[in-house]
Amino acid sequence: MSQYKHNEITHYFSNVGTRNEVRKRVIDKLFKEEPGIGTGENASRYYYYVETLSTGDRIYLQRPANLHNGFDFLICVENQNYNKEGGRKRNYPKHEDLIADLQMKKSSNPEMYVKLYELIKNIYECHDVSDMEIAKVKFETGLATDHIVKVFKWFFIEQDIRYWNYSGRMKTWKEAVPKP
Repeated sequence: MSQYKHNEITHYFSNVGTRNEVRKRVIDKLFKEEPGIGTGENASRYYYYVETLSTGDRIYLQRPANLHNGFDFLICVENQNYNKEGGRKRNYPKHEDLIADLQMKKSSNPEMYVKLYELIKNIYECHDVSDMEIAKVKFETGLATDHIVKVFKWFFIEQDIRYWNYSGRMKTWKEAVPKP
C-alpha cells in the first residue's frame, strides 16, 4: 500500500450493458474524486475495492496510476505477488502474468480450459458471471478461476477507458486469451 493517505471506497460495478455503459459507470465514479492540492502528501489518492475473491482478498483500483493519462488506474490484488522472479513485490498483474497462467491451464486441462474461456468470453461481451458459475471451473495449477475472471473484467474495462478510440478491450481479448 501507499505511504501516503488515501481514500478507500468499496463499490461494485456491474459488467452488464454495452461497453460504453460499463465504461461510463466507472468514469462517473472517478469524476467524484476530490482534487489534490499538490504532489506527495498533497495529492488525492484513491483505492476502489471493486471485487472480492473466494480467498477474501480484494481487487482494487489504485488512483492515480502515475501514468499521467487522466483516468488511468492500476489493478491490484491484496496479498498477491506477481513477481515470481524475486526482487520487488508487485501486487498488480501484467497481461503477461495472466497469459502465462492461461497457457498453463490450457495445457494441464484442455476440457476445463474451454469452460474458463467461455467465462472470460462472457465478461468480454459485457455480461456478469456469478461466483456459482466461476466455482464450477477448477484447476490444479496457477491462479484461482475467480482471480483470473475478475482481473480480466478489469483489464477489459481499463482498456476500454484508455484505448476507446482504438480497439479498447478487443486487443486484450485477441492477444491475452488463448483460444481453446
